[in-house]
Formats: sequence, C-alpha cells, structure tokens
Amino acid sequence: MGTFITQIDLVLALSATTTQGFLFGYAFYYPLIMAWMWMIGGIWYYLRWENRYDLGPDFPPAISNQPPASILIPCFNEEQNVRDTIHYALATQYPDFEVIAINDGSSDATAEILDELAALNPRLRVVHLTTNQGKAMALRAGAIAAKHEFLICIDGDALLHPNAVAWMMVHLASGNRVGAVTGNPRILNRSSLLGKLQVGEFSSIIGLMKRAQRVYGRLFTVSGVIVGYRRTALHRVGYWSEEMITEDIDISWRLQMDHWDIRYEPDALCYIYMPETFKGLWKQRLRWA
Repeated sequence: MGTFITQIDLVLALSATTTQGFLFGYAFYYPLIMAWMWMIGGIWYYLRWENRYDLGPDFPPAISNQPPASILIPCFNEEQNVRDTIHYALATQYPDFEVIAINDGSSDATAEILDELAALNPRLRVVHLTTNQGKAMALRAGAIAAKHEFLICIDGDALLHPNAVAWMMVHLASGNRVGAVTGNPRILNRSSLLGKLQVGEFSSIIGLMKRAQRVYGRLFTVSGVIVGYRRTALHRVGYWSEEMITEDIDISWRLQMDHWDIRYEPDALCYIYMPETFKGLWKQRLRWA
C-alpha cells in the first residue's frame, strides 16, 4: 500500500513539473515566436504591397471606378472636437461623397453645433437620436440614412486625412468580396511621456501586427476609429451588434466568418487624441479588453 501511494505521489509530482515546464515555455517562447511572426509578416507586406507605389501617401493611386461614399460620424458629447472633425471630413479629396453626423443623444451643445454646420455645408446631413443608445446604434442610424453603398466610419473626435477616403476606396472598389478596409490611426497629443509611449505602440505594434495579419489572411479586428464598409456585407451579417462593448471586433469576426475579405491600408490616415493620464488609459484599455 505504501509503495502504491509513493507511486501516485511520484506521478503527481511529475505532472506538476510538466505543467510548470509547459507554462514556463509558453510564457517565455510564445512572445518571441509571435514577435518574429509579426516582423516577418510586416516585412513581407511592405515588399508585396506597401512599396509598390512611388507617389507616397498624399497621392493615392488612380482607379477607373470611383463610386460615391458616405462618411458616418457618430457623436456623443463632442462639443469640444466636433467642429474640427466635421471640417476635416468635409475637406476630403474625393469626387463624390457625403458626410452624415449622428448625434447620439448628446447632453451638451453637440446637437446645436451640428445643426449650425449643416446649415453652412450642403454635403453635411445630421441625424438626431433622442437618447444615447451607443455607437453601434448610431452607426446603424447613419447607415440607414446614407445614400451610398460604401460607408466610411470615423469617431466623433477623429481628424480624417484628406486622402484617406480615396485610399480606402482603392480596396473597396477593387472587388465584390472586399467587405471592409481599416485605416491607420495616428496619435496627435504627444506632449507627455504616456502620449509618446502610445505613439510607439500604435506605430510599431498595432500597425505592424495589422500588416502581418493582412499577409496571413485574417485581421483580428478593424480599427473602429477609421474603417470603411461595403453596405451589402454589413446587411448580410446583420450590421453592428448593440450587445457588444466595442463594435469593431465583433463585426470583423462576423464579416470574415461570412467569407468577406478585410484589408488594411496604412496610407488611409486618421488623427486621434489618446488619454494622457493613467486613469484615462486604464479605462480605455479595460473597455478594449
């Protein structure tokens, strides 16, 4: 009996040692292996796609088909930034587009500012929701009001580069199976150390990973701050889910499960403000997680 118990103890000890060894190996080798995967994928993306144009980011390649696009901007309590956001959206260098701002039940002066801007700019239309219903519902309302098949969605505090829509339409107009294309967000506020660290994070980590994911065939998620969709693809998967805290991951997975192609365009730039306090950063990353 004693020998049997000793054998059981030995098996349990070996099992515990094996488990610890596996966990250590996973924690130690997984980041190294994935880092090499991202770097190799990023280099291959540059050689295959990113380096084929000599014109640079200010000159998107000409396409024979330039279908009209609708720029959707959900806004909730954005009175401090919404004027700049609308100004940059209306400055888009693209032949045919409209701008639709969705006031998601804002309690500040966002609604009044949007109505004022709409009276001055015929390209701008405003949709008012009586109560705050979240970004997913605001985007749904904007998609219903939009006139065109292609929807370019940005956040209410984002500044769209004049050529971003043209770069995204290069992909969306290239084939009927392209369901979405995500752009490249750049951070504006770089005065603090925390802001500068996030600049490095977005440039060398997020951008690198999306390049590699594009090479390997699947994007984990589009960037909700700047992304273009084909309305037909959204309609097939049921548009954005109101039950998700962040709508971008959910719609990315559902589109790809429905066999739609999602692409990444690093020259489709959009400028954003990021939290510069640890409290603000913690809330943001908790929501993302």
